[in-house]
Amino acid sequence: MDKTLLKGLQVLEQVAHADGVVRIADIVKARSLTKSNAHRILKTLEQAGYLRQDPQTKGFTANLKLWELGAEVVNRLDLRSRASDALHNLANETREAVHLSILDGDEVIYVDKIDSPEPVGTYTRMGGRAPAYCVATGKALLSQLPRAALEPILAELRPYSEHTITDPALLLEELHEARRKGFAINRGEWRSSVWGIAAVIHDATQSVIAAVGVSGPSYRLNDEKRCEVLAAKVMGYADEISRNLGYRGPRK
Repeated sequence: MDKTLLKGLQVLEQVAHADGVVRIADIVKARSLTKSNAHRILKTLEQAGYLRQDPQTKGFTANLKLWELGAEVVNRLDLRSRASDALHNLANETREAVHLSILDGDEVIYVDKIDSPEPVGTYTRMGGRAPAYCVATGKALLSQLPRAALEPILAELRPYSEHTITDPALLLEELHEARRKGFAINRGEWRSSVWGIAAVIHDATQSVIAAVGVSGPSYRLNDEKRCEVLAAKVMGYADEISRNLGYRGPRK
């Protein structure tokens, strides 16, 4: 057994599971390493692209490379196949674009999508990314995270449209409301003319692993009654996908 590699993987797992930044002292305490060994392992993982060091706190967090590896694993699992029928049914019933997304750090990745049959619709590409706090699937996923995990995102809210929420307190309020209601809404926060509604998907362990949502031009979704109808459909199909994945928790 390669003990050096094992220690490096253990450190990587510790940082990945942490709610906030991990400092050298945390590694020393948890892994019974010397300060110099802990520092060397952390810097090696940083140079390899798996970790990033916060310039202010000097602590470490998992980088997007680690999330991308996990995303590739997810793509090889049966998420897309188990979700396929529900996605097509949701698209047929709403006639809007449908997205299946996973959270990748502070972004979402679209792992599946169905375009709208309407002449005017929204466009995304498979494997494309979007800032999580600006789109419905991303906001739904962020709403399930603990406050500590949201801190790095709240600290760097930048505007993508005139409707982007850049006030951390307002975004936290939105995420709290999304968790309470069971669905999130994007009101032109990434692309000013595009709205979206999404709900999270659970797996057999009751963990949140993805989100499903619909999106369309604001003039079609900017209506309270239609939003209610779409939200009910999105939550219903999110639950159906979750059940297909073995989830047996309470229904929304």
